[in-house]
Amino acid sequence: MTMLSNLDLIRRVSLFSMLTPEQAEALAAAVSKQRFKRGEILVEQGRMSNALYIMLSGRTRVIMTDNKGREVILATLKSGDYVGEMSLIDNEPHSATVVADQQVDVLVLGRDSFMRCLGENMEMAHGVMRMLVQRLRKASENISSLALVGVYGRVAKVLLDSATPDAGGALLIRDKVSRQDLAKMVGASREMVSRVMKDFEEQGFIALLDSGAVRVIERRAHPR
Repeated sequence: MTMLSNLDLIRRVSLFSMLTPEQAEALAAAVSKQRFKRGEILVEQGRMSNALYIMLSGRTRVIMTDNKGREVILATLKSGDYVGEMSLIDNEPHSATVVADQQVDVLVLGRDSFMRCLGENMEMAHGVMRMLVQRLRKASENISSLALVGVYGRVAKVLLDSATPDAGGALLIRDKVSRQDLAKMVGASREMVSRVMKDFEEQGFIALLDSGAVRVIERRAHPR
């Protein structure tokens, strides 16, 4: 982690962009920096951490596990995202586990400081509300997809959601996504996902590049 002050780091986080200089300075005194290695857990399903984790760098996965040990990957989070806010607001255990997919640097803000910030700055409270609504909408989309869309359609949606345009406008998935992770995202077996990916490649919907990236071609795949 580069040697930036807490105040410098806070000013880089969109959630805190609406704070007054005085509020930002007070917050800087309340946060701490923490680093998680790949595979380490930030928050754990069923437990409480009483802190908000604001990601500065790296990537995490949000995982939910049922009572039989089966896992579903709900989301991938990157720099600028934050986790733990729902547990802070309703004082209930975390509904999912967030694990570092690579080395992650975070700012950690305790419950009392978080709640004080929300109370003192309505714009920040609105920002948290907007994020919660976005996550609720995303969860609703995922539930609808699992219920109404076939595996081909679900895999296509994950690929499109994961892709970002490169300098030339082509859609690329730069971070490697394993077949096992894809299976956990779409609620299917690894074997089925491998078959879907092979079909997509043969039909020209995706291209696997030597660098490990995946180019996604925006053509409509017919759900099966």
